[in-house]
Amino acid sequence: MMRLLFPLRHAPPAGFIAGAALVVVCSAASLHAQTTAPASAATTLSQADPRPSVAATLRREPISIDGRLTEAAWSAATPITDLHQQTPDEGKPPTERTEIRILFDANAIYVAARMYDTAGSGGVRKLLVRRDQLLNDNGSDKIALVLDPYHDRQTRVWFELNPLGVKGDHLNGDASFDPVWEGAANVDSLGWTAEFRIPLSQLRFPRDSVQTWGFQIWRTIARRNEYDMWAFWRNNESGGPGYFGTITGLALAQQPRQLELLPYVVTKSRFALPPVGDPFRNKQEMTSRVGGDLKYNITSAFTLDATVNPDFGQVEVDPAVVNLSDFETTFQEKRPFFVANASAFSFGGLNCFFCSNVSSLNVFYSRRIGRAPQLGGYLRNNSDFSDVPDASTILGAAKITGRTTNGLQVAMLEALTNHVTARYIPSADTRTLEREIEPRTNYFVGRVRQDLRQGDTRVGMITTLTNRFMSDSVEKSRLRANAQLVGADVLHYWNKRGYSFWGQLAVSNVAGDTAALRRTQMASAHYFQRPDRKATSDGLFDIRYDPNRTSLKGYGFYGRLAKESGDWLWETAQNWRSPGFEVNDIAALGRTDYKWMQASVLRQWTRPGKWYRDAAAIVGGQQQLNYEGDRTDLQGELWGRVTFPNYISVSGFVIHHPPTYDQLRTRGGVIVRNSGFNLYSMNLNGDSRQRVSWDGGAELGKDITDDGWQADGYADLIIKPRENIRLSFGPSFSRQIEPKQFVTNIDDASLTRFGGLRSVFAALDQRTFSMNTRLNATFSPTLTLELFAQPFLASGHYTNLKEYAAPRTSDVLVYGRNVGGDIGTLTVERDPGTDRVTQYRIEPDSVGPTSNGPGLPFTVGNPDFNLRSLRGTAVLRWEYRPGSTLFFVWTQERSGSDAFGDFDFRRDRSALFRDRPINVFQIKASYWLGL
Repeated sequence: MMRLLFPLRHAPPAGFIAGAALVVVCSAASLHAQTTAPASAATTLSQADPRPSVAATLRREPISIDGRLTEAAWSAATPITDLHQQTPDEGKPPTERTEIRILFDANAIYVAARMYDTAGSGGVRKLLVRRDQLLNDNGSDKIALVLDPYHDRQTRVWFELNPLGVKGDHLNGDASFDPVWEGAANVDSLGWTAEFRIPLSQLRFPRDSVQTWGFQIWRTIARRNEYDMWAFWRNNESGGPGYFGTITGLALAQQPRQLELLPYVVTKSRFALPPVGDPFRNKQEMTSRVGGDLKYNITSAFTLDATVNPDFGQVEVDPAVVNLSDFETTFQEKRPFFVANASAFSFGGLNCFFCSNVSSLNVFYSRRIGRAPQLGGYLRNNSDFSDVPDASTILGAAKITGRTTNGLQVAMLEALTNHVTARYIPSADTRTLEREIEPRTNYFVGRVRQDLRQGDTRVGMITTLTNRFMSDSVEKSRLRANAQLVGADVLHYWNKRGYSFWGQLAVSNVAGDTAALRRTQMASAHYFQRPDRKATSDGLFDIRYDPNRTSLKGYGFYGRLAKESGDWLWETAQNWRSPGFEVNDIAALGRTDYKWMQASVLRQWTRPGKWYRDAAAIVGGQQQLNYEGDRTDLQGELWGRVTFPNYISVSGFVIHHPPTYDQLRTRGGVIVRNSGFNLYSMNLNGDSRQRVSWDGGAELGKDITDDGWQADGYADLIIKPRENIRLSFGPSFSRQIEPKQFVTNIDDASLTRFGGLRSVFAALDQRTFSMNTRLNATFSPTLTLELFAQPFLASGHYTNLKEYAAPRTSDVLVYGRNVGGDIGTLTVERDPGTDRVTQYRIEPDSVGPTSNGPGLPFTVGNPDFNLRSLRGTAVLRWEYRPGSTLFFVWTQERSGSDAFGDFDFRRDRSALFRDRPINVFQIKASYWLGL
C-alpha cells in the first residue's frame, strides 16, 4: 500500500497534488487561483490577438512616493485603461475602471495606478501582512506589475501592492527575490491608488540605448474574486511572458555598477539542562558573530553575490516527522544566501497532471552545504559524551548570476566549508579526545541556459563538483573523496506554446577509497549487494557489486511530451535512474534502479456552467521497471475537481495499485512481492477570502491481498478577526496498519535461498498526531510578529514478528509456533520492574513443509516507540529602513521518547510538558548600504 510520510498534506504521493493543481487552476502561467463566476457566451479574445503596447514617458518633474498621485508629472504619461477580466467573466470588460501610467528616468521606473471602485472606500478589501504574504492570497485587493526587461518571453519580475502598502515581489516565482524598491498606497472616496518606484539597479536589462520590455498588469478585486489583466489570454491557454504586452521607448543609460553591502551582527543564547555528567554542555551558552553579504553589479547583465562568515541560522524550525523508511528526510531551504535567486541554478524539475511515487532529477540540494557533520553519528555511537556541532562552518560562499542580451543565462556558485572537529569521551573511558568529523569541503555549481526562437526553445547544461580534503583514515573509509556531475536539458514549445517537450539527462561520477565505495554500493539508494541481483550493466556503465571499486558512474533521464493548451490536455513521460547514479554529495537522492513511465489525459472546463464555476478531471496510469525487467510499480488513477458558485471546491481521486515486485522492502535482501492497494482521497476547500476560511481532507488506503490499511485526515482553520491579525490551526491525524514493516536484517548462512540474510518483519500499528498553530500580527508593512507552535505525538506497536516464506512472493511465516505462529519458537523477555517487553528471542527450525530451514538463534529488541515533540518560534521582524532588518527570535524545542507502543493522547501530552526544554534567544541586526 502507498506509504506517505507524515503529515499527509505536506508529503502527499510525490507530485500528484501539485501537478494536478498546476493545470487545473486553468492557466499554467497565472499565479492566481483561477476560479470563475457564471458568465454568458464565450469570449472571442485570445492570446492570438495582437499584444497591447504602451510608450513610456520620461519623468521631468519630481515625484514623491506617497501613494496619492498628486504630482503633475503623472499627467504627461499616457494611461493604460484597456484591461479585461480573466475571471470571473472571461474576456469581458472589468467591473471597475483601472488607470496605469508609466514614467522613467536615468535611475528608476515609476508607475502610478488608480483603481476606481463604484462602492468607494467601502468596496476596497485590504489586509495588513508581512511582505510577500499576499502573493498567493486573494483576500485583499492588489495591483501587480510584471516586467520582462530582456523581452526574452521567459522572465517575470513581479511587483505588487495592496491598499495598505503591503509589498510583494518575486522573480519567476521565487519569492526570496527581495529587491529594494519603494511603494505606497492610499484609499480614498474613489477607490484606491498606488505608486511604485523601482530602481534600475535592482533589475537586469540590455545595454540598448532605447529598449522594449515585456509588461503585464494584474488587478485583483477581492470582493468579487475578480482578476483583470492587460495582455489577455484565456484560462485554457498557456499564456505567460510569451504573451505579455510591451513598454516601448525606454531610453535608459547603462545600468550603474551599484555595490550593495549587508553587514550583520547576531547574538545567540542557549538555555538547556545538560545530561548528567556531560562535561561539554553548560546550562547557559552564549555566542556571537559578525559577517556580511555583498552584491555587486559587475555589468548590466551579471551580478556577484558573496558572503563572509555568513549567518545561516534558520528563523523557523523544521517540522517533526516519523520516518520509518530507509530514505533520508529532506527539508526546505530557508537560509537567505541560498534561497536568493535559487531558480537560476534549477535543473531537473518534474511536471505532471497526476503522478505518485516519483521524484525529479534534482542535482543540487543547497542544504548539503553547511550540513551537520557526517561522522557525528559515528562519534556519538562510540562515546559516552561528545561535543558535536549542529552544522559545518561555511568559511565563505559566492555566486555570479545573470543573462546576456542574446538570451544566455549564467549562474555559478562556489562555497568552502571548514573541517569540523569534536571532543568526546570514549565509551568505558575517562579521557577527553578530539577527532575530525567533517573534512574541509569545496562545492561548485555551474549552470548555463540559452534561449532560442524568442524563448520558445531553451537548451542548457549544468555541472556540479564536490571535493573533500581528507587525511583521517576513518573519514576516507566512510566519505567519498570527490563527486562530479554534468547534465543537459532542453525545453521546447511550439504551436503558440500549445505543445511542449522537456528533456533532461545527467551523468554522475563519484570516487574515493574502496571502503567508502563499498558503503556507497550498499546504501539504500543502490543496494548493489542484493543476493538475487542479476543486472551487470545499465547500457553504459558496469553496475555489478565490486568490493574493490574506487569509482561509480551512472545516469538519470527525464522526458515529457505534453499538450498544454485547450480544453483537452494530455501528457506522457519517462523518468529513469540507472543503479549507479549518485548525487548525494551535493543533492538529495532517494533511490535508483528504475525506469518509470506515465501517461494521462486531462479535461478542463474553464467557462462556468449552471452549477459550477470551473471543473477538471484526469485519467491516467503509470508503471515502473527495474533494470532487470521486474515491474516494481503499476497503477491507474482517476482524479476530479469542481468549484461551485459559492467558491467552495471539492476534489478527490482513486488509485488502484495491483501487486508488484518490491526490491526495497528487505533493504538489501531479495526481491519480494507487495500486496498492492487501493487508495481513496477527498478534499474540501472553502472560500479563502472570508474572515473565517477552512479546508480539510481525508484519505483511506486498503491493501488488496493483506489486511493492511491507512487512514489520514487533516483540517485547516484560518481566522482573520482584524485586517492585521491572522490565526491558523492545522490538526492532522494518521493511523496505519502495516502487516510487513521492516525491523532488521540478520546474517544467517543457512538461508541459502535468501543469500544468507534473514530479513525480519512485523505487523505495525502506527498513529501520529500533529497540530500546526500560527499567529501573525502585523503592526505595519515593516513590523510583524509571528508565533508558531507544532506539538507532535506518534506511537508504533509491533506484533507478529515474521519473515518471507520465499523470494519473489508475498507469503510470510510468523515466528513462534509455540504461540500460534508458523515456524520456530519465540520467547518474550520482559523488564522485571515494569513488565515491559525488552526483546524477543527467536529460534528458527526446520519443522514444517514451508519452513526456511534451521538457522541461528537471534534476538530482536522491542521496536515499539512513542515519540513526542513541541517545536515553536516567536519572531519579531522590523525593517527599520529599506533593506535593513532587526530580528528578535525565541525558539523552544521539547522532545522525549518511551516504548509503550500504544497511543495515549493525555499521557503523552502530559509527558511532553515534563520534558526538558531547549530555549534559544537570538537578536540579529542587518544594515543595507547601497553605494
